[in-house]
Amino acid sequence: MEFGERLRKLRHQKGLNQRELADKVDIDFTYLSKIETGKMSPPSQDTIRKLAEVLGADLDELLVLAGRVPDDVKEVVTQSREHPAFLREIKDLGEEELEELRQKAKEIREKRGQKSSSDSN
Repeated sequence: MEFGERLRKLRHQKGLNQRELADKVDIDFTYLSKIETGKMSPPSQDTIRKLAEVLGADLDELLVLAGRVPDDVKEVVTQSREHPAFLREIKDLGEEELEELRQKAKEIREKRGQKSSSDSN
């Protein structure tokens, strides 16, 4: 699904017309129309964030559809050379496999947190 198509669907689900949504996120409604029809590229990350808030949408979903990398992910990727290498390793994994890895990472963080708190006692 394209960004504009998803945006239009979310707007309809909220019962908003283009002018109402544009007013809520402080953009011109003709610009919004062009985004929805694919005549304009997706907007900036800040505007996408506002759209997600108003529409009650998943920010990450909209950013991915817009071809944008969330700012917090950029920070993670640039922390060490291992982060980009890890992402390259997992690029072909399916949703279930990625969820399994995410859960494993959560377990590791929790275990590390427990160890840190026991070390300080």
